[in-house]
Amino acid sequence: QVQLVESGGGLVQAGGSLRLSCVASGSIFSINAMGWYRQAPGKQRELVAAITTGGSTNYADSVKGRFTISRDNAKNTVYLQMNSLKPEDTAVYSCAAVEVGGRDYWGQGTQVTVSS
Repeated sequence: QVQLVESGGGLVQAGGSLRLSCVASGSIFSINAMGWYRQAPGKQRELVAAITTGGSTNYADSVKGRFTISRDNAKNTVYLQMNSLKPEDTAVYSCAAVEVGGRDYWGQGTQVTVSS
């Protein structure tokens, strides 16, 4: 079992920045990759950014150049640095972890609201 706890959401003006954190606990040795997803009202959940245990990353086209995903293995934490935020980035952001065997785990989500 893996537990994920997110923090760092909030309200920010367009052009501002936020950093989300996701702390993993439990059977973290089984995690193969972690990522951030978001879901805006009336829209499907989408992958924002992901990072593997090897450090490979990928990003949604809509956030490339503005968001950066990183991890601190010593703290079992994954971060999402979000810069140049836009109103369309408003969503509930959730952290996810995938085990080597494919099982996934989710955090409770954190609200990010960007005002224009």
